[in-house]
Amino acid sequence: MIIGFFDLKQEKRVEFSIKLPDATKRRESCVVAGVFESRGLAAGGEFGESARRFLDGVLASGDMDGKAGTALMLRNVPAFGGERLLLIGLGKEKEFHDKAYIAAIRAAVRAAGNSGATDATLLLTRIPVRKRSAAWRIRQAAMAARETLYRFDRFKSRKEDARPLGRLAFAVDEKTGEAAAAQALAQGLAIGEGVALARTLGDLPGNVCTPAHLAEAAQRIAGEHRLDCDILEQADMEALGMNALLSVAKGSRQSPKFIAARYRGGPPDGKPIVLIGKGITFDSGGISLKPGEGMDEMKFDMCGAASVLGTLDAAARMRLPINLAALAPCVENLPGGAAGKPGDIVTSLSGQTVEILNTDAEGRLVLCDALTYAERLKPQAVIDVATLTGACVIALGHVASGLFANDDELAGALLAAGDAAFDRAWRMPLWDDYQEQLKSNFADMANVGGRPAGSVTAACFLSRFAGKFAWAHLDIAGTAWKSGADKGATGRPVPLLTHYLLALAGKLR
Repeated sequence: MIIGFFDLKQEKRVEFSIKLPDATKRRESCVVAGVFESRGLAAGGEFGESARRFLDGVLASGDMDGKAGTALMLRNVPAFGGERLLLIGLGKEKEFHDKAYIAAIRAAVRAAGNSGATDATLLLTRIPVRKRSAAWRIRQAAMAARETLYRFDRFKSRKEDARPLGRLAFAVDEKTGEAAAAQALAQGLAIGEGVALARTLGDLPGNVCTPAHLAEAAQRIAGEHRLDCDILEQADMEALGMNALLSVAKGSRQSPKFIAARYRGGPPDGKPIVLIGKGITFDSGGISLKPGEGMDEMKFDMCGAASVLGTLDAAARMRLPINLAALAPCVENLPGGAAGKPGDIVTSLSGQTVEILNTDAEGRLVLCDALTYAERLKPQAVIDVATLTGACVIALGHVASGLFANDDELAGALLAAGDAAFDRAWRMPLWDDYQEQLKSNFADMANVGGRPAGSVTAACFLSRFAGKFAWAHLDIAGTAWKSGADKGATGRPVPLLTHYLLALAGKLR
């Protein structure tokens, strides 16, 4: 049963399907099975007696020890309906949980693709994962496969000589049900596309991915899914009084843009979930200039906006019965003769005044006006997403996103969604005690509170503009991209946000 496909590098379609045990037999190019460190085949295999004896011999010989990440390609397996049998090491069976399962799927897709096979059937999706449903296994497999096949070589004169699979099937048990498996696969593909969109926008260089480029991307998404999309220009923001946001854009020749897109899948009078993404397309720090080393990675400072657009795209693809709004304040933060200076005071859209002590704490300045703008949408809840503070990286590293919230129910739902998506967050404090650090002698507040608890005081600043609705803030400074040899955008937290929306819509299994 074919569920969907995606276009890889705009030239190769990868077809996804569900395979039931009684599916019509045909000689497959590649079948993928799992092996634990005990050298035992994992559940889900379809092997006759001859094939089983052959595999027992292979495993007994030590050619495959089952260690996580290992792979062994076999050909000419006796009495086996496939050209190739790919064995993937799963590690210790008692430790085979979420992370090991997802890693096995990635390893399988990578190895099958590199083998030259035109199609592959993954028996790994039948392997039980503790506390996870069959739908979870299928959804995660689709997401992991899309992530593994992602390429960004737009600016390379010589493209990678990749030989991607043409078809990928996920095996399921009869008891799972074809309809349930199909729904999970469709969800995984939609989320995978949203993640890929966010990664592509994040990986673009700052001279291409300008505020105008992000606005055009939002309009393309809206056109594809027939959504409403308004782009506020600088004059519009000036008329509204978004002076905090505009103060960040003053040093750049790139005009700021404010994206306001709407997906209306719920009741006409239903309150929307509002997602706000920080869209600093390049952050030099402004007059408070950053160190030169690693500054190239400040092109990723718009990953909050990218993830919000990716989530919007995924929600529209899944046709969720909810109302959703995506807001993205997009600016470039550069030094210049007109740039804002430390000590400047601006009046935000809310009417509150801010003393700008550090122009490199610019994300909260664009977000505070976006939070105030969100009030007019009469939201059910507001979630902002931002690569906001290096302090959050120090606190949580690159594993969990920082979560702050003024509403326990919303915080709990987001934490649960992160767990379901394996895109985890950790709740941080938002106590009034920290507000003391934002005191200013000259304005209602300062935009920084010093080095101690920097991620907390940044969230406390935002909380002053979110008092009229349930609100959560995701600091993704440590999770939005990777450095080093694997440098590139991750697409997080699109999985977390989409799983939150799926649960809200009653579509998460």
